[in-house]
Amino acid sequence: MHSQLPQIVQLLFTVVTAVGILLQALVLLGMYFAVRQSAKKLQALGEEVKVHLVPTLITARKLLDDVAPKLKIATSNLVEVSHALRHESTQVQATVDGMLSKTNAQAERVNEMLTAVLDSVEHATAVLQHSVATPVRRFSGIVAGVRAGFSTLRRKEKPPAATEVETAEEVPDGQPVTVLDDLGDLPVSHRNTR
Repeated sequence: MHSQLPQIVQLLFTVVTAVGILLQALVLLGMYFAVRQSAKKLQALGEEVKVHLVPTLITARKLLDDVAPKLKIATSNLVEVSHALRHESTQVQATVDGMLSKTNAQAERVNEMLTAVLDSVEHATAVLQHSVATPVRRFSGIVAGVRAGFSTLRRKEKPPAATEVETAEEVPDGQPVTVLDDLGDLPVSHRNTR
């Protein structure tokens, strides 16, 4: 039996190796069929893309060939418009600057004229006030002097009256006190404020 044991091990090893190789062959065969089926699908998809993509690319190329000159013209027109606008804006800026400088000069002139007018009005007011106020004050002084003179003359013509003065001790609190001035013609009423 000892001699048959290596043969059985050898046979068992051969069977296991054969089953492994057969299993590997089946896996490779399954992979072949899966890759073949995927390749067919990719080929069909490629044909479908060719059918749809090639006309789209041809149309896009024609459109690009048609639009390219128009885009070049539009771009050159935009460049020209940009240069023209830049030139015009420079002219407008120069015009506005000139107008501003003229406006500032006119404003300074108007300011000088108004200052001169206001100074003249102030001077005229001062002269008028001096030339009118001084004679009016003098005339008022003369009138006041004449009035005081007439008042004095009139008082001298009347006989002097006795001066009546009531003292505070004689008058109860809160009662009016009558005082006559020394000429007797101007009564003055006072309250006792003790």
